[in-house]
Amino acid sequence: MNFWNELWQLLVWMLWAVVFIGYLFALFAIIGDLFRDRKLNGWWKALWIILLVFLPFLTALVYVIARGDGMAERNDRAVRDAETAAQTYIRGVAGKSPAEEIAAASALFEAGSISQNEFDRLKAKALA
Repeated sequence: MNFWNELWQLLVWMLWAVVFIGYLFALFAIIGDLFRDRKLNGWWKALWIILLVFLPFLTALVYVIARGDGMAERNDRAVRDAETAAQTYIRGVAGKSPAEEIAAASALFEAGSISQNEFDRLKAKALA
């Protein structure tokens, strides 16, 4: 009988751990959204933070209900901005654009430095 009691205690403890971790995810998402929102006044941000400290579950629930749509839009915009920044960085590090690489390969081919097969291979690599 003691084994089953300990097993249930372990399962209840694991359930509470999952609930607590889920709450922390929601809390960090809300705080991140508060600081990401440029339209919200600083005093309102401070009020939301204070309410999150003193009435955490109720405030998180009210915030998600009241500002959930804007939260999703700001998150989508942040993801798009991050993707654009990553693509810009990759293009900057990678060097030439495909058109520039093909033009350079064409100049080498016209100068006789590379053969037609090498030009075709460079062109296919630039377009890939």
